[in-house]
This record gives sequence, C-alpha cells and structure tokens, in this order.
Amino acid sequence: MRRASLAKPLIDLLWRDHPDAPVRGARGPQARRSTGEVVGSAIALADAEGLDAVTIRAVAESLSMSPMSVYTHVNSRDDLLVLMADAAHAGASLPRFGRASWRTRVRRVAESNLALMRAHPWLLHLTDDRVALGPGTIAKYDHELHAFDGTALSALDRDAALTFVIDFARSSAAAMLRTGQRGDFAEVWQESADPLGRYLRGSYPLAQRVGRAAGEHMAAPYSAEHAWEFGIQRVISGLSALIDTPAKATVRTTRSASRVRKRH
Repeated sequence: MRRASLAKPLIDLLWRDHPDAPVRGARGPQARRSTGEVVGSAIALADAEGLDAVTIRAVAESLSMSPMSVYTHVNSRDDLLVLMADAAHAGASLPRFGRASWRTRVRRVAESNLALMRAHPWLLHLTDDRVALGPGTIAKYDHELHAFDGTALSALDRDAALTFVIDFARSSAAAMLRTGQRGDFAEVWQESADPLGRYLRGSYPLAQRVGRAAGEHMAAPYSAEHAWEFGIQRVISGLSALIDTPAKATVRTTRSASRVRKRH
C-alpha cells in the first residue's frame, strides 16, 4: 500500500529556508522537530555507522519520533539522502583564494573536497543528480568555479575542469578510506618481503625492482597519501596544458603582429 506523503516537493524542501519558499499552512499542530533536525540526525547516523544505517525508522528513533512523523518532513529515503548531501555541502569549509594563482586555487579546491569526503565518507556512495538542485551544492559549485578566474577557459571547459579535480579528490578519498580500513600493512610487509623474493626468484624482474623500491619507501605495496600527492601534481600539470597554452599562443601571435606592424 502506497504511503501518502505530507512533505513538500524536493525542490521546496531543499530551498525551505529561502524567503520565497512555500510556507506550511497554519492549521494543525506544529511539528516538534524541524526538517533541519531530521536531516542533521540522518547525517550523524551516516557519519557514525555508514549510509546503510540511515533508514526512516532509525532517524525517527534517534529523534523520538514516529516514522510517519518523519514523512511529514521528507518524501522518501532517497529525498532524505539528497537533503543530507546538500546540507554537507552547505557546511563544507570553502577554500580561500585571495590572490593565489590558479594552480594554488585548484589544489585548495581538491584538498577541501578530499577533507569533506573523508569527514563524510557516505558522500562517496551518493550518485543522485538531484543534489545539484540544492542551495548548498550550488553555492559550493559557484565558489569552486572561481578557482579558474583569470584563465581563458570557456564555460564548458571550466565546468569540466572542476569536475576533473573533484573526481580525482573523490577517488583519492575512497582509496584513503580503503587503506584505513585495512589497517597498518608495515608489519606484514616486513615479514613477507624476503619470503616473497624467494618465491619469485627471477620472475617478473621489473615488478620486483619497482615494487621493492616502492615498498621500502612506503612500507606498504600502496600508499594513498603518496598517490594523492603524485596525482594532484599531475592533475594540475594536465590542466596547465589546457589553460597556459592558449595564453602562450596569444603572446606569440601578438609579438608576430607587432613585428609585422614595425616592418610596415
């Protein structure tokens, strides 16, 4: 049997604090809890126990409410997840740009997104495109787009470049989370390196040489932190080929034009 929802459309729930948001009618008893409290409780559950722990019933119990009362604030669990993501984005610490170069600004955007997703790992599992409709998400997006101010990027390239940076931060956060869950590999590596060498003997010489160098440096077969630093440098280097090359070409063209004018 389909449950009848008493909540507003998702777009109105996302923008519920905006002056132009629809106002709930004055009839009937006032809710003991606000939508913000429901969303905040759900975020606390997800932070502590993971996304699977977030159910309408669990949120209701955490606030001493009935599940039906929660449904007066949100239409469904899927809508609740969207509200949670937007609230997390609204509460994120946005990087300061000041007079920093675009490279420094991009690194700060990547670092702030890495910190956000490490603080709220459940964000890594949300893929609902409707999150883009929220005020917190739009404000974050607008701020981060300014990392590319002063460049010649088109609107589409600016959006793609920001997506590229955030996707890298997302994958790095996921790798760091997996590494943390596996625990310290250093002791296992120390115990296994020599026996592994005996088993391999002359097989896979390149893998042995590179793996030994990496293992000795990182005390593990993989370091998410090392991969992060290497990767963010490559991300910025890759973007520089797109951002800096047109500027250099413009300078060359201007100089050539100047020489032509001087000749005439």
